[in-house]
Amino acid sequence: MAAQIFTVYGSVPGPESERAVMYCADIIAGGGIAAFPTETVYGIGCNGLDVAAVEKLYSAKMRPPVKPLSLCVASLAAAEEIAFFDERARRVFKAFLPGPLTLVLKRRECVPSVVTAGGDTVGIRVPAHPIALGIAEACGVPIALPSANISGMGAPTDGKRVIETLADRVDAIIDAGETAVGVESTILSLVAEPRIIRQGALPLSKLEECF
Repeated sequence: MAAQIFTVYGSVPGPESERAVMYCADIIAGGGIAAFPTETVYGIGCNGLDVAAVEKLYSAKMRPPVKPLSLCVASLAAAEEIAFFDERARRVFKAFLPGPLTLVLKRRECVPSVVTAGGDTVGIRVPAHPIALGIAEACGVPIALPSANISGMGAPTDGKRVIETLADRVDAIIDAGETAVGVESTILSLVAEPRIIRQGALPLSKLEECF
């Protein structure tokens, strides 16, 4: 497999970035794998409701299947189709997403157990990046989106590193240079009492203001 590579620089969307977004959206919707930037780090994505695609993603990353995946969506409406939201979860979602936060909630039945490593919760991510959001909107399915690296390596913040590592393991890569934040998202569980699972780009002090 040799990835189709798109090089897209600049913050203003143009014809090349739009072509790259639609190409990757079609790849994901068709059961393939694409790597692209978020505001935090680069992600590697597939259709999170397609068991075969998720298994291919685990293989491409050499990721142990006991490690769950988060799902990327473009809106609250899309998030509520895959997870159970209460008013507290909606308040946090509206306050911080799109942004560098992964929100962990009880999953709905439509989310395959391969995504959640057999658990009953799922992480929800809405990246604050036009490319990632554009792909999520265009492909119309939740995207399983871990970092675009081989498991055990650091999360990549530059497209060239993604190409060097994954060009023969995925179907498409969008290289948009350095990511803006460069640190992985903060992971917050709202399954019971609010609990930080991973401290990342969103400061704890900001989250505390919601509670």
